[in-house]
Amino acid sequence: MIELSEFEEMYLKRLFEAHANNPAMIVKTTKLAEMVDVSPASTTEMIQRLAKRNLVTHIPYKGCRLTPEGFQQAAMIKRREGLIEILLTEVIGYEGRVNEAACKIEHAIDEELEMALDRMLGYPEKTPSGERIPVIERHIEPMRTGLLIPLSALPEGSKATIEMIVMRPTDSRTVELTGLGVGTEVESKSDGIYCSGQKIEMSKSMALRILARTEQVM
Repeated sequence: MIELSEFEEMYLKRLFEAHANNPAMIVKTTKLAEMVDVSPASTTEMIQRLAKRNLVTHIPYKGCRLTPEGFQQAAMIKRREGLIEILLTEVIGYEGRVNEAACKIEHAIDEELEMALDRMLGYPEKTPSGERIPVIERHIEPMRTGLLIPLSALPEGSKATIEMIVMRPTDSRTVELTGLGVGTEVESKSDGIYCSGQKIEMSKSMALRILARTEQVM
């Protein structure tokens, strides 16, 4: 993995967003400067720096485009940011500036943690805002015992014990009315989650906030 500064990552991310519909497009220096909110002179300097690292192709007096290596690096950054956005909004219930917080946290995520987040969230395809999450080199692993995952990601035929309910007190009481709580054993079947032989009705957003430790896959 290439070590990048937060500012270098920001440039790659903005280029990736600009290239979403046309990977071969040349992004003008002035346009990129606007996207990053810096001067064109500073942007030109950063483009030259990234070009030396083979992350962008610099076209003098025109702009730049991502190289294949740069595109892959930028996709990884966007993927991690998207996973964090889902974690913050749908699991933790964070209601602040989600994108800003995700951007700050993303810089501290390594490959191992990225894979763990991806697995925990059930290998999501879109962010809460509907943006597609890049799937370059995504590793979908067989489910193992001892993993802490949301009920929404519990595979069919597996059993688990609830260890954490990440909700406001009012929502937690709603969950308790279904018979679920910390220490409750649940089982995933083809038509949903069951507890003591009874099917539990709940929304996907609620199921994302109930974390259970896997016991076995039948």
